[in-house]
Amino acid sequence: MSNHGAPSAAAQTDHGHQSLLKLAVGAVGVVFGDIGTSPLYAFKETFGGHHKLAVDGLHVFGVVSLIFWTMMLVVTLKYVMVIMRADNRGEGGSLALLALISRLSPGDTRSAQLILLGVLATALFFGDAIITPAMSVLSAVEGITVVEASMAPVVVPIAITILLALFFFQSRGTQRVGAIFGPIVLVYFATLAVLGVVNILDYPGILAALNPWHAAAFILDSPLAAFLALGSVVLAVTGAEALYADMGHFGRKPIRLAWYALVLPALMINYLGQGALLMVTPEAVANPFFLMAPEWARLPLVVLATLATIIASQAVISGAFSVTQQAIQLGFLPRMKIVHTSASAFGQIYIPAVNWTLLVLVMALVFGFQSSSNLAAAYGIAVTGTMFIDTLLLGVLVLTIWRWPMWWAAPLLAVFAIVDFAYFASNLTKVPDGGWFPLVIGLIGFTGLTTWSRGRALMQDRLRDSSMPIEVFIKSAAAAATRVPGTAVFMTTSPVGVPQALLHNLKHNKILHERIMILTVVIDEVPYVSDEDRIGVRELGGGFYRILIRYGFMQEIDIPAVLKTVENCGPKLKMMETSFFLSRQTLLASDKPGMAIWREHLFSWMMRNAESAMDFFKLPTNRVVELGSQVEI
Repeated sequence: MSNHGAPSAAAQTDHGHQSLLKLAVGAVGVVFGDIGTSPLYAFKETFGGHHKLAVDGLHVFGVVSLIFWTMMLVVTLKYVMVIMRADNRGEGGSLALLALISRLSPGDTRSAQLILLGVLATALFFGDAIITPAMSVLSAVEGITVVEASMAPVVVPIAITILLALFFFQSRGTQRVGAIFGPIVLVYFATLAVLGVVNILDYPGILAALNPWHAAAFILDSPLAAFLALGSVVLAVTGAEALYADMGHFGRKPIRLAWYALVLPALMINYLGQGALLMVTPEAVANPFFLMAPEWARLPLVVLATLATIIASQAVISGAFSVTQQAIQLGFLPRMKIVHTSASAFGQIYIPAVNWTLLVLVMALVFGFQSSSNLAAAYGIAVTGTMFIDTLLLGVLVLTIWRWPMWWAAPLLAVFAIVDFAYFASNLTKVPDGGWFPLVIGLIGFTGLTTWSRGRALMQDRLRDSSMPIEVFIKSAAAAATRVPGTAVFMTTSPVGVPQALLHNLKHNKILHERIMILTVVIDEVPYVSDEDRIGVRELGGGFYRILIRYGFMQEIDIPAVLKTVENCGPKLKMMETSFFLSRQTLLASDKPGMAIWREHLFSWMMRNAESAMDFFKLPTNRVVELGSQVEI
C-alpha cells in the first residue's frame, strides 16, 4: 500500500537542495557584497595608490599571486573551512565567538583578556561599517569619469545622494529589497567573470600567476615595496569577516556553496583579467576594473557596480544593527530603541541611533576624503585588526576547547597569525594618511563598550551591598504592611536581595500588593533560548515569587507576553490588575575605587540617554511606576 501522505526521500532531498540553493543565492546578495565589490578598487590602489608600483611582469604577476593566495589562506582556509565551524548555536561573529569560548570554559583566568579582545574586535567592526559604504559607493560612481572625464565634479554629489537615500530607507526594513539583492549580485558576479575571461584570452600567460612562486619572487626582489603593497592587496579580502558574522542569517552550508561555486571563481577570474589587461595595456592602471569593459559597456557597468556597492553597504549597515543588538543584550551597551521591521523575517531590525550616527560619519568621510584613493588609506586597518583578533580567539578555541592535536593546529595557527600580522603591520603605515580614522572610531567604541560593562558591574555591586535579604524582608516588613488587591511586578537586575523599588514603595506608600513578583531578565551567552527554558519560578512565601526570564542575545524581549504564560504562582496574570515598578538610578560620581571620574561621568551620561526600561521590555505604558534613587559608584 503506497503512502501518499509522506513525500518520498528523493522529493525531500530535492526540496532540501532547492532551499539550499535559495539560501546560497540570498547569501550572495548579503554576505558577499563587500568582498564582491573589492575588484573595483583593490588592483587600482595596489598599483596607483599611495605606494605606486611599476606596471611590469614582476609586479603584475606578483600582485595577482598575492591576491590569490591571500584569498585561499585568509578567506577559504581560515574563515570558510575553520572559523565557520565555531558557531554559537548557529550564530557567528566576534561576540558570538567570545560568548562560545566563555560559555565552554567558564571561570578561565584568561577570560578577562579574551573579553577585551572580543570587545576591541567589535569596536573595530564599527570603524569598518563607516568606511565600507563610503569607499565602495565612491569607487563605483568614479567609474563615470572613465566614461566621461568631465563628469569628475559630480562624483561626490552623486555618491552623497545615493548614501543619503540608503540610510533614509533603513527604517522601511530590508526584506522587500532583499528579494532583488540576490539576482542583481548574481548578474554582477557573472559580469566579473565574463570581463575577466575576455581579458585573459588577450593574454593567457597571466594564468601562471596562480603559482605562489610569483608572490615569493616579488617579495624577494623588493621586500619593502611588497610589504607596502600588502596594505592595498588586503582590500581584495575586505568583507571576509562578514562571512562569519552573517552565518546566523543563512547557515554554514549555503555560504560555503556560494563561495566555492560562484564568488571565489568570479573574483579570481576578474583579478586575472585585470592583470592580463595591465600586461597588454599598462596605461589602464588608472582604473583597470572599468577599462576591462569595451567602451559601449562602461556606462551599464557603472550602473551595475553602483547597485552592487549599494547592496554591499546595506549588508554592512544591517551587520552594524545586528552587532549593536548583541552588544546591548550581552551588557556592553545601554538599552537602545530597536525596531523590528518584519513580522515574518527574524533578525530584520532597525536601530535609529546607530543609523543616524553612521550616516553622519559616512558623510563626514566622503566630504573629508573626496575620492576612493584617499579613502583607501583609511580602509584596511579595522578589517585586518578584526581578522588578527579572530585568529587569536580561534587559537584559544582550537587548543583549549576543541583540543586539536598540537602537531597540526600549531602550524596552521602560526600561518594565520603571520599572514594576519603582516597585513595589519602593512596597514599601520597608512595611519598618517587616514588610517587614524578607524583607529579613533575603534578607540571611542572600545571606551564606550568597556565603560558601560564596568559601570554596570560596579553599580550592581553597590546595590547588592545595600540590599536586604528577601527572607528577612518577608518575615519583618512585609508581614506588617497593609496588602491591597492586584499584582505588583518589581523589575531588578539582581537575582538576590530586595529590589530598591520595593523598599521605596513600602517606605513611601506603606502598602504592598497581594501578589508580588520579583522579576529578573537574564540574557544568556547563546543566541536563542527555547520556550521550555524561558521561565523559572520560585515561591518565597507570603505571596512573594521570584521569577527568572531567560533570553538569547539575538532574541526580542517582550515581558508582558511571557508573563501571560507564567504558571505556578497563583491565578493567571491580568494586565489591567498588574502594576510594574521600575527603579531609576541617578549616579553620583565619587572618589570610591572603581573607575576614573571621567569614565563615571561618561557612564552617567550613557545611563541618562539609554532607552527607558518600559519601552525596552515592552511594558504597558499606563501600568508602570518609576521610583528613583541615588547611587555612588
